Amino acid sequence: MKYGGVLLAVADIERSKRFYHDVLRLEVIEDFGANIVLTGNVFLQSKETWEKFICGKPVSFGSNDFELYFEADDIDGYIKKLDSIPGIKFVHPLIEHSWGQRVVRFYDPDYHIIEVGENMDMVVKRFLKSGLSVEETAKRMDVSVEYVHAKAE
Repeated sequence: MKYGGVLLAVADIERSKRFYHDVLRLEVIEDFGANIVLTGNVFLQSKETWEKFICGKPVSFGSNDFELYFEADDIDGYIKKLDSIPGIKFVHPLIEHSWGQRVVRFYDPDYHIIEVGENMDMVVKRFLKSGLSVEETAKRMDVSVEYVHAKAE
């Protein structure tokens, strides 16, 4: 058995297809109308079709109980891009976690949470570039020196 991806029930499949393309640069691999396959193994399913598949149980949006996680090498550039897109609803602005990774969370049109985090290689490189030693970076990030060496290459 192998994992195939994540399926999101959406209220308006065309709106969601545009959102995932414009905001996250996911491309359509296959379009079956009520089901869209995007790069990254993300599947969009019309709410009506999904409700049929789950025996008529209702779909509720905005439960805040999971997120889709993406990484960006240039988190500052990505934030500028997000700020230029009208209608983005943020869960929170750019924050920095205790281990140094900077992340932003926002909602898609159906209130599924999207997180875009700074690539961990870039976190290590940012700390090293700021003047921290390998050992100081490891301590700051609560990781091993070996991890820092591996990510710094």
